[in-house]
Amino acid sequence: MENVAIDCANAYELAEFWSKVTGYPQHAEDGPGAEETQVLLPSGPLLHFNQVPEPKTVKNRIHLCLRPDTSCEEETARLLDLGATLVADHRRPDGTGWVVLADPEGNEFCVLRSASQRAEHAADG
Repeated sequence: MENVAIDCANAYELAEFWSKVTGYPQHAEDGPGAEETQVLLPSGPLLHFNQVPEPKTVKNRIHLCLRPDTSCEEETARLLDLGATLVADHRRPDGTGWVVLADPEGNEFCVLRSASQRAEHAADG
């Protein structure tokens, strides 16, 4: 697989948001006004942003899931500070679950529990 393509209204600005989310750079040749740009992940498919004229109107049929190095709570707070919005909180009192956020153009994505949170919960059970 080469990339995950994300249609958007402003390719450069949305890629800039996702560059901050992932901590990885945009393609060096792309700048403000670029109609296509990429976030260069170190492995796996790239995130490819493609500017399209039509707006997003319904829930995503495919979405990204992030497993943070920090806790789900810390990562959710960081992403909200970057401009994400809360869509739904599916965390449960026992510590399991996930959070659904949306990027600045409304594309949903999930924040999962970190590996250490998962291990901690498994040890409790």
